[in-house]
Amino acid sequence: MSLSVTAPPRLWTRNFSLYFTARTMSVVGDTMIPVAMAVAMLALGHGVSGVGYALGAWMGAFALFVVFGGVFADRFHPRPQMIGADAVRCLLQLSLAGYLWWGHPPLWFIVAGALLGGIATAMFQPGLSGLVPQVAADPQQANGVLRVSQGVATMAGPALAGVLVAVTSPATVFAVDAATFAISGVCLVALRLPRFEADRSQSTLHNLRTGWDEFRSRSWLWAVILIWWVLGVFVWGPVTPLGAAAIIEAHGKAAFGYAESAFGAGCVLGGLIAIRVRPARPLLAGGIAMLLFPAMPLAASLVPDLPLLMLGYGISGLGWAFWGVQWATAVQTQIPADRLNRVTAYEIAGSILAVPFGQVIAGPASAVFGIHRLLMGGAVIGFGCAVALLVVRPVRRLALVKAA
Repeated sequence: MSLSVTAPPRLWTRNFSLYFTARTMSVVGDTMIPVAMAVAMLALGHGVSGVGYALGAWMGAFALFVVFGGVFADRFHPRPQMIGADAVRCLLQLSLAGYLWWGHPPLWFIVAGALLGGIATAMFQPGLSGLVPQVAADPQQANGVLRVSQGVATMAGPALAGVLVAVTSPATVFAVDAATFAISGVCLVALRLPRFEADRSQSTLHNLRTGWDEFRSRSWLWAVILIWWVLGVFVWGPVTPLGAAAIIEAHGKAAFGYAESAFGAGCVLGGLIAIRVRPARPLLAGGIAMLLFPAMPLAASLVPDLPLLMLGYGISGLGWAFWGVQWATAVQTQIPADRLNRVTAYEIAGSILAVPFGQVIAGPASAVFGIHRLLMGGAVIGFGCAVALLVVRPVRRLALVKAA
């Protein structure tokens, strides 16, 4: 595997700056939700199962509807769809904040709001990848910078949520969260993009089929998604509700936000490295970096002193971010531009469809096996998934393609 280090060209145009701000604020909003939701559910007496049900409803709705979000983004244009999604998410968070301020919201209300929020995010997410080639000339550089911003946002969002929860209430967190989606929508409105000529001659069903054909014809793509199914059920799904319960019990409410922030700090470092280092086989290099990812469930299982806990989360974030840049760049440069949103939607749906199952079963499974044992098992399985990325031939041999 050969590596090259290059000086990045100019990136910060008006459009990219607006897109960068919109995406960063959206990530800040998304990363505040798990902390606020976990604390709110536990405070309302719904327990770990309640956290799992709410997060599972959000993720499940997202996974089921994201393929339609990709079709609509290719058929029309991702920007107005993303603006509408931001408006819906803003209103949902405000309504939940109001209910928490003025009453005791029942579980069904929170789960229903999470369900609608997941649908709105499904309309928002596919356009993120499709807009990158429209606002940046160098996708590798742009993805690296965006991964850094995502790391900063992942660090800032949970920390902000943790502090607000500690000094105010979960309702305040949801209100601030609503503001992040409002800012994201305003920035997207201000973008100046070239005219979009969409082919609307085919039906939605035909477009879904076309996206599926593009997806299944690439063995490296669906092989990674199969690996991600295992990761989603046994690691990504349970790690938030179980990790939150373990960390909050050991170190208090704010500690979970600090741990998530450390993960974001690791993502910053991983993104900075990925901006400069361009491996000839991106998914092979990303797979090596993913060997660091199991440090998060391992740290959540052992629950060491707070500095060591945060170190484990930070190491995990570094590996996750470097992999994420290599993966996003591979998808954006290997897939034809006119089908990118649809294929991205299938990729996103496949990547996270298993996560709701892991979130929903986390509570019942923890009652049988124990929280710490499940997290330790997740660390072992996460390591196995990283090894699988290195073993599968189409994944490890995929070559770097320069953007047109």
